Order: sequence, then structure tokens, then C-alpha cells
Amino acid sequence: MADQFDVIEAGERGRRRWVGIAVVLALPAICIVGLLASRDPEPGQVPPPSAAPVPVPVPIRSLTRIEGAPNVVRAPAKVKGGDEVIPVVFPDGRHADVRYPAELRLNELGARPFVGAWVAGHYRGLYAPYGGEMEISRGAQPIRNFTPNVTLWPRQPGGGPNGQVLMFAFGKWRLAMNDTPEGLAFEERLAAAKSLRGKVGKDGYLVLSGSGDAIRLAEPGETARGDPVGPQLWFGGGVGDMVALIPTPDCQKAARTPSVDGRGRPVRVVCRGDVQIAASGSRSFVEHAIDGIRITLK
Repeated sequence: MADQFDVIEAGERGRRRWVGIAVVLALPAICIVGLLASRDPEPGQVPPPSAAPVPVPVPIRSLTRIEGAPNVVRAPAKVKGGDEVIPVVFPDGRHADVRYPAELRLNELGARPFVGAWVAGHYRGLYAPYGGEMEISRGAQPIRNFTPNVTLWPRQPGGGPNGQVLMFAFGKWRLAMNDTPEGLAFEERLAAAKSLRGKVGKDGYLVLSGSGDAIRLAEPGETARGDPVGPQLWFGGGVGDMVALIPTPDCQKAARTPSVDGRGRPVRVVCRGDVQIAASGSRSFVEHAIDGIRITLK
């Protein structure tokens, strides 16, 4: 038995000896191959292909920057003394001239429409989000398309009591209709999508109308939930200064203080004839707006 184990041990030692010799002989060969590979190619000799460069990670554009032009129209202004005058068109098609102190920069802020609507007897507001489509979509995809120009979007984060959003496209304009968490029925949303009409004039203003009985747009002076909901024009928005012009028959008696874009900021209001002026923002801006804006309805 001892001889058997001796033979096995001797075989192992011999095999290890040959493996060691092979490793020693292979080392110089590896060094020679490395030196030859690092040498410059001879003239006329095609160099061996190099490894493809490793791509550098690039931030996804949609996650690093949100693009969206303000959803407004900027009418050409005429200078009169220290004031500027711009022509405007309300969502119901009524024209007016707005005169204001030049430092308010209403022309640069741009105007966007708002009007209340009743869909199958349920009140909903139609407004132009300041950030346009991006403000509603946030770079995502709609839930569904009701018509070629009307889409349904998920409830907005931080939307409070609001539910899903219907978005209407009329030319460059984007209008949003915030639903409630209970929501309109599918047939009611589809009827509203088919019934609301919008026409963009050469001046860039949007005029709205409803066809059939599916949707009724509010008229000047109407209110809902304590807010004026007739056709309006909003100047500015986002987190900056803002002015709302609200045609209101018998304004001195019928005016109601609006929430102004739902930002919860302090608002001052004043009546100029049959138009209510509501302003929010910096103290200086609000004072100049309340004291200096004049409107001539046509």
C-alpha cells in the first residue's frame, strides 16, 4: 500500500514540475508579443483594428429641461405719452383697447383666454395654461384621444380638488379643462370634445363657441362657485405678476373677486365701466394696474 501512495505522490510532483517549466517559458513569449503589438506599423502596413470607444453617458434631455413657450398672444403696442395701448379680443369675440402705464409691460406679459363652461349641466373652467402643453403633459403621454385635437391627461400632481384634464388644441393655443375627481362620464367628455369650437384670428387671439347642447359657454357677468366665469383675458401668470380683465355688466354691483389663476395670492379689484380689473403680484405692480389701466369696449 505504501508503494501505491508513493507512485501517486511522485506523479503529482512530476506534473507540477512540467507546469512550472511551461509557465517560465511562456512569460518571455507574452512580453515579446506585447512589445510587437505596441510598435508602430511599418510603412504601408494596415494597423490592427482598435477597440470601439466606450460611449459617455449623456443626461436624458426630457428629464433635465422642460421646454414650453408661454401660451399667450402679444399684440403690437402703440405709445401714447407715458402709456401704451394694445388691441385685445375676448374669448366671446368682443374687441377692446387697453391703455396702461408702460411700466406694467402688459404687452410683454402676453394675454391668454379664460371662460367658464357647463358640460351636461356640470360647471368646468376653460383656461390657457401659461406653460402651454408642457404644463399639462409634463413630457408624458395622454390617456386617450377623444378627437384629433382633444386629449385626456392624468390628474396633475398637487392639483388639489381637480381630477383628470381635457386639453383642447386650436392652432397654437392649448386650453385645459380640469375635471373633478368624480369626473364627467365618457360620453359627456366626448360630447364636449366634439362641441367646443375655436377660431384663431389674424391678430392671434382665440375666439370660442359651443355647438349643440353638449356645452354652454358662460356669458359676461356670470358666476360659479363664487367666482366670475364669463369671458376673460389674463395677462402674465406663472409665479409672476398678473392682471385679469373681466367684462362685467353693471360692474359696481355685480363684481366678484376672482381667485386669479388659482394661486391663492392677494388680489385687488376695481371696476372701469363694465369691465372688472383684478391684479396680483408685487405691491408696485398691483398699484399701477389698479390705478392706471383703462379699457374701451367696442
